[in-house]
Amino acid sequence: MRNARSYFAPLAIGAPQPVREIPVTPSRMIHFFDPSNAKLRGKVPDMARSADVLLGNLEDAIAADKKEAARAGLVEVGREADLGGTPLWTRINALESPWALDDLVTLVTEIGSVLDVVMVPKVEGVEDIHYVDRLLAQLEARSELQRPILIHAILETAQGVANVEEIATASPRMQGISLGPADLAASRRMKTTRVGGGHPGYRVIADPSSGDARPSYQQDLWHYTIGRMVDACAAAGIFPYYGPFGDIKDEVGCEAQFRAAYLMGCVGAWSLHPVQIGIAKRVFSPEVDEVRFAKRVLEAIPDGSGVHMLDGKMQDDATWKQAKVLVDLATMLARKDEELAEAYGL
Repeated sequence: MRNARSYFAPLAIGAPQPVREIPVTPSRMIHFFDPSNAKLRGKVPDMARSADVLLGNLEDAIAADKKEAARAGLVEVGREADLGGTPLWTRINALESPWALDDLVTLVTEIGSVLDVVMVPKVEGVEDIHYVDRLLAQLEARSELQRPILIHAILETAQGVANVEEIATASPRMQGISLGPADLAASRRMKTTRVGGGHPGYRVIADPSSGDARPSYQQDLWHYTIGRMVDACAAAGIFPYYGPFGDIKDEVGCEAQFRAAYLMGCVGAWSLHPVQIGIAKRVFSPEVDEVRFAKRVLEAIPDGSGVHMLDGKMQDDATWKQAKVLVDLATMLARKDEELAEAYGL
């Protein structure tokens, strides 16, 4: 690790100064699209209007013979599409693949000025982040970019989970971390072929009682990993995300998984289909009643000190902090969404 005194020093001569605080912007859903598909490229402006973040995917789900077309298609999007202010991200290919280097060189030099975040798959340790960090700095300097491109890591190997705290603080470029459940399941030798979500076999069972069936309840396979990822991100001042929910038709299951991640501290999730944009928008926007109650808490304790009774419930410094998290998030989302602004009374 770099010495603390040089942590925020650029890694290449002429590279922009690293950010000292990660920008807080709406990112309830990171919407993936295949830039090799000309029809989808034509829909990018519409996707950008409905999604908080738009991501051109170059890795999994892009066939090997379409990798170069996807890269070229993303360059076209970056140069020509009207995104209306929606951030543009990309997921590059894995660092050990034959495409990752060309992904970074091409995208940074061709559309680096409009590319906000590079998502790096299968990050296993700080060395992966350090490699991308230095290379981005060199390419930014070559392209005379005025702001740094941020890095987002995907947590999808057992080694990555073991090193998640170090990964979160590996670079000032770190924007956040996403859970990648499919590859993580394979890495852990988990006995599931599902992409995210629960499993009917992963259950707890009630104690036996005479003559009665023993109720059982499905549990969340990803609870431990999400909790650890959320803590690592919160400690580092970056943002945690739930990754993909693969069963597009299971809207109820998708919403339940997204909501569990939201309640645990995730700020958003991936959307793989337009229907999941609506689910993520609904789940990762605070409930109207909760926001209104949180506003009352802040009004009752303006400076966050002391104790106050509200509707028979004690409010103090700790609940003031909880209320502020909700109101700050609602205020940010209200600037983007007029319907939410009206519902929240903001």
